[in-house]
Amino acid sequence: MDPTHRCESVGEPFFRQSGGVCQMGSSSSRSFGTMAQALNSATMAQPDPYTKESPDQDLDQDLVGVDPDQLLRECEVALQRRPARPRRDLVCPRLVAPCSHKHNPSIRVMQWNILAQALGEGKDGFIRCPLEALSWHERKYQILEEILTYRPDILCLQEVDHYYDTFRPIMASLGYHGSFLPKPWSPCLDVEHNNGPDGCALFYRRSRFSLHSTAHLRLSAMMLPTNQVAIAQTLHCQVTGRWLCVAVTHLKARSGWERLRSAQGADLLQSLQRITSHCGGQKQAELGAIPLVVCGDFNAEPSEDVYRRFSSSPLGLSSAYKLLSCDGKTEPAYTTWKIRPSGESCSTLDYIWYSHDALSVETLLDIPTEEQIGPDRLPSYHYPSDHLSLLCDVSFREEPHRLL
Repeated sequence: MDPTHRCESVGEPFFRQSGGVCQMGSSSSRSFGTMAQALNSATMAQPDPYTKESPDQDLDQDLVGVDPDQLLRECEVALQRRPARPRRDLVCPRLVAPCSHKHNPSIRVMQWNILAQALGEGKDGFIRCPLEALSWHERKYQILEEILTYRPDILCLQEVDHYYDTFRPIMASLGYHGSFLPKPWSPCLDVEHNNGPDGCALFYRRSRFSLHSTAHLRLSAMMLPTNQVAIAQTLHCQVTGRWLCVAVTHLKARSGWERLRSAQGADLLQSLQRITSHCGGQKQAELGAIPLVVCGDFNAEPSEDVYRRFSSSPLGLSSAYKLLSCDGKTEPAYTTWKIRPSGESCSTLDYIWYSHDALSVETLLDIPTEEQIGPDRLPSYHYPSDHLSLLCDVSFREEPHRLL
């Protein structure tokens, strides 16, 4: 479906009450039946998140499946009063030869700091963004619309403070398994009427992957635990039979914390090296470490030490979005652009890292232009977050032993 257009007519008689969009799950309307069905079928148990490693204990398979096309139409109708998102194109990198084929289909990965609701409304101070544009009642549909438009196989989110009441049940009903890890001391809890702590969430499509293990990591710096976390999951691709480790993280924000971010990155890399080198037993040890995809809001420009740590790691990681540049060596000019009381900030902070020897990037979602973003920057009526979503299609490269 063309992401620049929203459905204006599907079931329209059912979608309006008293001149406005009716409430989600209202018993007096059929408007958001698909979403309400997914939300009402979910259990809201909140397990202890800080287990070191855990098996696949809860696949949410009891939840009723919903039609993603119908849910996308419901999102579009809920957002009729808002301007449609500017179109973003999927671009094939010039310097990369495709590796995917019918026996090795690409894997779509989305990375997105979605902006915690409590922070957007209560702490972040986006002085050019109307409060109405930050309303969760409609903003949640914008976030879901973006996800449903591109339908990733793997979804990595930061600043999630509506996991149990929104994202877990909705994504489970769409066929995903989710894992969530809140920050130990979330700033969301300082906001009145908050919805709980924010944290990282990782979803994978159950029809594509099975779960081998999950590691919930509280990142350390100088041997001391910090307030930042990461999730790492080792997945088995049911189409290719290959292993893949996916991680999501959100490093310390703000200027002046560069050394802490570097230490957090070093700690994460050490954990990922251990995870990828031990999965699969002796056979995996013979074949080498399994491929990695690491997504996150690193809160660090490419000039920072934590970026250099990742780009020079023995894990062999490259940043996918460098491939959008002409020379394949330059990051986008920005992944976040906001105006706060302290001034305007245009920065590249978000990344998708991948094992360049084991994975190939087939396509990337391009970055909106300054004109598309608009003079009031992010977030806005067009964009639900102060960060842009990143998306790429990756495929497995042929392993040397498979070529013999």
